Amino acid sequence: MRVMAQLAMVMNLDKCIGCHTCSVTCKQAWTNRSGVEYVWFNNVETRPGQGYPRRYEDQERWRGGWELNRRGRLKLKAGGRFRKLASIFANPVLPVIKDYYEPWTYEYRNLIDAPLGDDFPVAEPRSVLTGKPMKIEWSANWDDNLGGTAEHGDLDPMVVRTRQRAAEKVKFEFEQTFMFYLPRICEHCLNPSCVASCPSGAMYKRTEDGIVLVDQDRCRGWRMCVTGCPYKKVYFNHRTGKAEKCTMCYPRLEVGLPTVCSETCVGRLRYLGVVLYDADRVLEAASVPEDTDLYEAQLGVFLDPEDPQVRRAAEAAGIPYDWVEAARRSPVHALISRYRVALPLHPEYRTMPMVWYIPPLSPVVEALAETGFDGEDTGNLFGAIDALRIPLEYLAELFTAGDTAPVRASLEKLAAMRGHMRAVNLGEPPGDTAAAVGMTGREIEDMYRLLAVAKYDERYVIPTAAVGDARALEESALPQGCSLDFEGGPGMGGSGPVGAGSGRRSLPLVAVDSFDKLRRRQRADRPGSAGETAERGEA
Repeated sequence: MRVMAQLAMVMNLDKCIGCHTCSVTCKQAWTNRSGVEYVWFNNVETRPGQGYPRRYEDQERWRGGWELNRRGRLKLKAGGRFRKLASIFANPVLPVIKDYYEPWTYEYRNLIDAPLGDDFPVAEPRSVLTGKPMKIEWSANWDDNLGGTAEHGDLDPMVVRTRQRAAEKVKFEFEQTFMFYLPRICEHCLNPSCVASCPSGAMYKRTEDGIVLVDQDRCRGWRMCVTGCPYKKVYFNHRTGKAEKCTMCYPRLEVGLPTVCSETCVGRLRYLGVVLYDADRVLEAASVPEDTDLYEAQLGVFLDPEDPQVRRAAEAAGIPYDWVEAARRSPVHALISRYRVALPLHPEYRTMPMVWYIPPLSPVVEALAETGFDGEDTGNLFGAIDALRIPLEYLAELFTAGDTAPVRASLEKLAAMRGHMRAVNLGEPPGDTAAAVGMTGREIEDMYRLLAVAKYDERYVIPTAAVGDARALEESALPQGCSLDFEGGPGMGGSGPVGAGSGRRSLPLVAVDSFDKLRRRQRADRPGSAGETAERGEA
């Protein structure tokens, strides 16, 4: 057993309202620069829908992820070394800008400088890439709120696969439409195919926390990583000639702050925490013959931080004590392994993704209420799960490689939680609702607290780097130069690797105290300035 630690995320899709706040704040923090106008490290997709880039889930076209060869061993779907060498100067399986979208701005000068007249001036859309007038045809959220319509829903690769397995269960008549929102970031996989695809070794997975990053100094712009990533969350900066991707806001995590997308999430649907896993079992789990067994196989890779043997092995592996303690309190570990309500996104890609999702249950309640039945009654909910407007088969294509059993089990636990807590709040006996899904009343109530009313410190259990290490990362390294501080890089334009003003030597350095004040302010029970919150915390 070789114990390693991974920072992971869980998103509760039942609480996502599709406001795109996470996308906008991530864009402002990380990709508000020339060369990455089309890049969204975080995006929110409407499902059913095509996703971003368009139809990224069609791996028969894009050749992302892993597959098993004839001997049952993993190989990159895009091909091995010889195939990569043959196409290294002309990669044939890359999304083009039209698959993402051609970024544009508006000619606002027409509005300001237009002469007085009877007509109304307009701000003509112009391409950010070419500067020429263009017709807007697609964007990162073009089918926002339209996922259930016939115009775009039929183009969803998961709808095609669901119909192949379950006939016409996905229908797009207005009275039968149903949609939900799916926020996506880099999965920071345990078995990342993007890392294996990189010819220059620029992409790597950090051993201390499992975050997948790109070394900008070593990147040569081969773009094999773009092909290799089945989630298409690696992007090419056409100005610098480098690959870029979600960094999971590691400068924030290192000082105990959550990612920007988590911090600003309106629905509070994101959870961050540490998961311990056995690195020696990752390859075995990713190589199971049947796609439908991959979910259980990945669960078998995760370790129980309460197990004394695991704790001893973690100590022997050099994992700090506070990381093991964080794993014990981790909401991610609880939702994935203890309650088993969170599911991985497309495990059939065999990358062992580490951003998991709780499937949506809300439409079941709405559908029952419309028929005149009590939408919160547990008995009704259990019976209605099979009658979801969006069938279990579709959710299973997203989260469990087509196996409906884990999806149904997750939804039943969520339904049982609603019924149990309703009885508790009304002063009624909860009955055997919890036992019906293999849980105790205490477990149901603990899960409810985590999913519904958890506070800041319960949703984000992030072990910090040592104070000396954090200070070195923020301050002492900057005068020597930052590898991202090149022309057009994140260090340019006033926004650096650890926040505004931290990436340029001409600007004052950011002190660790600033992050401490921000953390105390976010965790305070009542609003106030950072200084006031800090004084209250010190008092």
